Amino acid sequence: MEPIEVLGMVAGSISAITFLPQVIKTWRTKSAADISLLMFTFATISVILWLVYGIAKKSVPIIYTNSMVLLFSLIMLYFKFRYGKQQIPVAHEA
Repeated sequence: MEPIEVLGMVAGSISAITFLPQVIKTWRTKSAADISLLMFTFATISVILWLVYGIAKKSVPIIYTNSMVLLFSLIMLYFKFRYGKQQIPVAHEA
C-alpha cells in the first residue's frame, strides 16, 4: 500500500470514529429523541453514493471509510426508529 493510501485510511478511520461517541451514547441511554432523522438520512444517502464511487474507482480508502460510516449511520437510523420517541425524565430543580 502506498503512503498516500495509508494517509487516506488514517483520515477515513478518524472520520468514521467521529460517529462512534453518538452511537455509544444513544445505545447507553436508549434515547434518540434529540437525534436528527433528516441529518442521518442525508448522511446515509451520501455515504452510499461515496461507497459506489469508491467501488467504481477501486479506491480502498474511500471504500473502507464509507463502509465504516455507513455502518454507524445505519445503526443510528435503527436507534432513531427504535428509541426516537422515548424521553429520559429530567430532574427539575425547585
